[in-house]
Amino acid sequence: MKYTLILFSLLFCLNLYGQENDYKLAEFYYNKGELEKALPYLQKVYQEDHRSFIFDKLLICTQEIEGQKAGIKLLKEQIDFYPNDINYSVQLGKLYEETGDQKSADKIYNDLIENNPQRSTNIINLATAFRGMNKPLLALEVLEQGRKNLGNTYPLHFQFAQVYSDLDRKEDMVNEYITLLDYNERMLNTVTNVLPRYIDFENPKSEDVLLLKRLLLENIQRSPNTTSYTDLLIWTFIQTKEFNAAYIQAKALDKRTRSEGEKLIEMGTIALNNKAYTEARKAFAYVMELGPNSPYYYQSEYYYLQTSFLEITENKIYDKAQLAQTIEAYQASIERIGYNNEVVPIALGLAHIQTYYSQEITAAKTLLERVLQIEGLYGKDLAETKMALADVLVIQNDIWEASLLYMQVESQFKFETIGAEAKFKNAQVFYYAGDFEWAQSQLKVLKQSTSKLIANDALELSLLITDNLGLDSNYNAMRQFANADLLLEQHKYEEAFAKYDSILKFLPFHGLADEVLLRKAQAYEELQEWDKAIEALELITTKYASDILMDNALMELGIIYEVHKGDKTKAMEYYLRLMKEHRGSLFVTEARKRYRNLQAETTS
Repeated sequence: MKYTLILFSLLFCLNLYGQENDYKLAEFYYNKGELEKALPYLQKVYQEDHRSFIFDKLLICTQEIEGQKAGIKLLKEQIDFYPNDINYSVQLGKLYEETGDQKSADKIYNDLIENNPQRSTNIINLATAFRGMNKPLLALEVLEQGRKNLGNTYPLHFQFAQVYSDLDRKEDMVNEYITLLDYNERMLNTVTNVLPRYIDFENPKSEDVLLLKRLLLENIQRSPNTTSYTDLLIWTFIQTKEFNAAYIQAKALDKRTRSEGEKLIEMGTIALNNKAYTEARKAFAYVMELGPNSPYYYQSEYYYLQTSFLEITENKIYDKAQLAQTIEAYQASIERIGYNNEVVPIALGLAHIQTYYSQEITAAKTLLERVLQIEGLYGKDLAETKMALADVLVIQNDIWEASLLYMQVESQFKFETIGAEAKFKNAQVFYYAGDFEWAQSQLKVLKQSTSKLIANDALELSLLITDNLGLDSNYNAMRQFANADLLLEQHKYEEAFAKYDSILKFLPFHGLADEVLLRKAQAYEELQEWDKAIEALELITTKYASDILMDNALMELGIIYEVHKGDKTKAMEYYLRLMKEHRGSLFVTEARKRYRNLQAETTS
């Protein structure tokens, strides 16, 4: 008996080994396209194993070599093994159609529909099988019968929407997704994840977007208490970047649902991330007007200040009145919070504005020194405050005191981004002072920084020094340029321009010439003198088109024309030129994004 079992086990293992070997040979020939050689091995394996991955290959080989009738016979055999797998029956019907036997195909399809158990899983499986065989009308018939029998227990909205999409019945498809919210409002996130697959939100005037808005408005009028319809409409406006319309709807919904500002916080933060500062500010201001008793009051106050900060520092679109109003709002917030750890980010924002935009250097220094006195100030709050104070000291020309603070931060956060930033700023101090070799030694390390932004800045300054240091034997031009950079940092624009211009005047062919023009252009941008900035950048594109700053100039010109001059066509010209002529530029991704956005706006 023992030997019989051993012999049986041995034979079983040999059979498995032979079967595995046969399948490997079959797969080898199949993948090479030698179906005739693969067929006998597949037939042999199939006698013992009817799994789908074997059968599918066998059916293809059989049809190709022995014809469709042999394929039909094989499919029937597979159905005998798996009578409950409707996919094989649908496949058989499709094969009958291909042989011209529509009567047999229709009989199979009708039998499947009539005998399909009216349970949600069976209905969905059969509809999916028909869709897989490109039979959307039959899938629709299955779903309609299913909806009639299941009623509201399982409304099949997703399945209907998919079939309507197959049939290009957009309005019916969108209606299914919207009506799903009637069945379950918590499905809103699911719907918003699905809709972008079928609707191009890049063009707010497209037929699909207009259709969605119309159907949503109709549903809101018909069922005003279904808040998810309005939520979906707000989401739609956000997708099409119509933030003012989103604000109006969010405000109305917030009042109707008594959400105490929650809807406006959500909408405002999205607008802020999309740089729609006006609408973001309106949303946060609305919440602030609800008063300190609102659970979102302090959050809205912070975001309101952050919106003003970003609008001033990034877009540079502001006037003196707006600047004064922003500073006043910051000061009021600091006064309310008091000097504790919570006030640090707000104080840093105010100090930055005072340092670089309102030129209230002394006030910024006093504020930062007061923050450093906060009991329990430590970690990154302490480091960021020291960094901001060091920046102020550079502007006050106390560069070595600034260097000490940068070194303290670098030492404390040696392996973090803020430490690398401090190291870079310290290298800049030595660059300003004309100690180019020491600055280079620090920049060499920073070029390997994990922070891409710092690494790029370090590389840019390092290349500036390397490319221009040896062009004059006594480094006069380079020292003059570095000193002008420091004057620019200190907002001493006229003195800086005088030094830059002397380089252009006495050394017009020096390698620093394009750098001088770019520095002047960026300074004019800080001063909001856009025409002068354009003039300097245009000189780079004409006189120094072969130099490395050509892509910088094209990008800056595009942004100025887009944001500050309102000339979208001109902006697109510069972005397109950058993409075509400088494909390896770091600015290409941003230029392409801006170009596409402008293109959508101009064609809508």
